[in-house]
Amino acid sequence: MKCDEIIKKLESLSPASFAEEWDNVGLLAGRRDKEVSTVYIALDATDEVIKEAVRLGADLLLTHHPLIFKKMGRITTEDFIGRRLVELLRNDISYYAMHTNFDVMGMAEAAADYLELQDRQVLNVTYEKVLDKKVLDAETPSREGFGRVGRLGKSMTVAEFAAFVKLRFDVPNVRVYGSLEDIVELAAVMPGSGGSFIRDVINAGAKVMVTGDIGHHEGIDAVAQGLTIIDAGHYGIEKLFIAYMEMFIKRELPGLTVCAAEIKEPFVVV
Repeated sequence: MKCDEIIKKLESLSPASFAEEWDNVGLLAGRRDKEVSTVYIALDATDEVIKEAVRLGADLLLTHHPLIFKKMGRITTEDFIGRRLVELLRNDISYYAMHTNFDVMGMAEAAADYLELQDRQVLNVTYEKVLDKKVLDAETPSREGFGRVGRLGKSMTVAEFAAFVKLRFDVPNVRVYGSLEDIVELAAVMPGSGGSFIRDVINAGAKVMVTGDIGHHEGIDAVAQGLTIIDAGHYGIEKLFIAYMEMFIKRELPGLTVCAAEIKEPFVVV
């Protein structure tokens, strides 16, 4: 199967046009006309990931976070990004990234599914289209965007919800800013770094946000405004990209061999 055919299928799930202006998504290295039989999926294009992709004979590397963010004036082996790109090109591995265009669709919905949020709404709308629903004879808005907010299946304390978050996202621990005794009924989930969305969560009426990468001041300021934060880690939540895309490709492109990176945090706690 040609790489271009796979790209069309990926963009049917998460169009590149849905990415933020500052983002860099799509085919970042390699050939659209390359024949692909094996796809390797990871969260980041690290040295270890690329080495494993080469070992497995992958033809296409698919990651969530783009290896290239800023404009590059040169590609050499003298810096780590250039070294990785050279290794990909040397082994004729095409490289595709799905970042914020996936965040606003698959990532946000999947995270809400993990937490079993009900009656969910988009937290921060970035795309809205009015669809003509002929059956209903009415116009219904279709919205996509960052994060989701919804009701829990049942009321629980923050401590109980934190334990549920650990279980569902399979993380060894979470950081909680706020009282463990407070009752949770409406919650928000923001995969990745959620600090800049605190005001959106408060405006939505949620009392708890599950996210990652919360800084000290963001955490204590959120609590001062009546919002509890459960920080499950950037990787802790977004690793779901790997399983999600593995399942999607196997279902939509069954002729391909799909390999997934080992799930492990990029750091150790000592």
